[in-house]
Amino acid sequence: MRMCRAATIIALGLALLCAAPTNIPAAAMGVTAPTAVESESTLLQSEPTAAQRGQGAAWPLPSGTVTSPDGRTHFTDRHGRVLRLRGLNLGKTDTVTEERVARVASDGFGVMRLNIQWEKVEPHRGRYDMGYLSYLDRVLGWADRHRVLVLIDWHQDVFGPAFGHNGMPAWATRTDGLPFEPNPDDWFADYFQPAVQAAFTHLYDDPDLRVAQTAAYAKVAAVLCGHRSLLGYDLFNEPFGPISGDPTNPDDQVEASAALERGRLAAMYRRLIDAVRSVDPDAWLFLEPTVLVGQGVPTSLPGFDDPRPGADRLGYAPHYYDTAVESGADWDPSGRFIENYEAAIGGYPAAHRLPVLVGEWGPPQATTPGNAELMRRQVGSMDRFASGWALWYGCRANNGGGYCAYDRDGSPAPGKEPAFAPYAPAVAGTPDTESYTPATRTYTLTLTADRTTRRAWTLLSLPATAFPDGARVSVSGAGPAVVVVADGPGRARLLLPTTRPGATVRVTASAR
Repeated sequence: MRMCRAATIIALGLALLCAAPTNIPAAAMGVTAPTAVESESTLLQSEPTAAQRGQGAAWPLPSGTVTSPDGRTHFTDRHGRVLRLRGLNLGKTDTVTEERVARVASDGFGVMRLNIQWEKVEPHRGRYDMGYLSYLDRVLGWADRHRVLVLIDWHQDVFGPAFGHNGMPAWATRTDGLPFEPNPDDWFADYFQPAVQAAFTHLYDDPDLRVAQTAAYAKVAAVLCGHRSLLGYDLFNEPFGPISGDPTNPDDQVEASAALERGRLAAMYRRLIDAVRSVDPDAWLFLEPTVLVGQGVPTSLPGFDDPRPGADRLGYAPHYYDTAVESGADWDPSGRFIENYEAAIGGYPAAHRLPVLVGEWGPPQATTPGNAELMRRQVGSMDRFASGWALWYGCRANNGGGYCAYDRDGSPAPGKEPAFAPYAPAVAGTPDTESYTPATRTYTLTLTADRTTRRAWTLLSLPATAFPDGARVSVSGAGPAVVVVADGPGRARLLLPTTRPGATVRVTASAR
């Protein structure tokens, strides 16, 4: 059992027990295994043993990491499987329902980045909104039921409601009487307004606001600790702060961003890490750089210590947006946005051995040729450097407008289909290559077998968006005993108990 400690920062009234992940029965439907003998393996539809069933259905929650020879750090679970997390953002301005959580799972996603705001947690100083906290607790209860991991995102845009946006409560907004003139054509420009700059300065510097923010984080952690679906916390969405000099000058922005990351922001992260750890020793804690990383500027964040017993559970959660596309342009690959981003993003997590989970990405709309190509290339790009991602945003709109992942009818938005492709959420072995060809509805995974391959299940997500009539799974390169079992609609798992370590295994799923 995992124990959630009572917060030492504020009186919580009770301590909560964090229960270890438990097994969830799987319905056998949606995926079939062929009965023919393949060239190098026999595919069986026999039921797994009780031990195998428990291992296959185990909650795929990251419990550790492994660093590959190329310097990339991957999430692993308690069986040693390499985990790949894919999901959607929800909850910023809309109410999450159980139906929406179930839809996340049925569409093949395993993660929900749940946007919450301090203004909702503590709308009045010292008075927490218990209705809102109960709502968050219910959402994670639904996620427990539907096997969706939840990353709690402490969200802010342009500081908070005092400036027409969201994040910090009005009572924690101190402007020093400086002006604020919103730009109706460029919301991001509001960050550079004197009143907003002052508000961030006070948030970082004022002792009473530091204490209040720390207490709010501990309060939420106490409420949510114990949910098996709780992945962890994205500690501060798109951090920003005061810029000395000309805020519109790119050089001044880069210099100010680096100073913020090395100083005020780093100090805030240390406080917030301690706040969550005062209650929950097991949740993963994710650090975000400033948004300039999307412009190819490497982060200046320092390394951080995790006070939990045992190995650190810290991750890196940058965002992946092209500023030209954000401003309405169709993506132009000649600008080398992806190449520049990958060059900027890799050094920090490699140096500190942090897994990368991209918290937000995706164009406002992908109906134009350039933006559709951007979607396709970003999925491939993140497979090269990240252990997971959450697409912005899980809403519906005509043609996927307003960043919506879905069209008005609930189907994947035009051009955003690559985000709904099949993938392997858990790989017993070392994942090598992965691809999906929409024209033939064929998914392929190759992996290099190791000792994990023999004793743990590899999980496949084969959603109806790719395989509306189900899928057939075949395996080559494995030993003679291969078990393929359906694990619910659009999910399958395979066990390779006699495969030689070092062997290359090829898994193929094709439409029925």
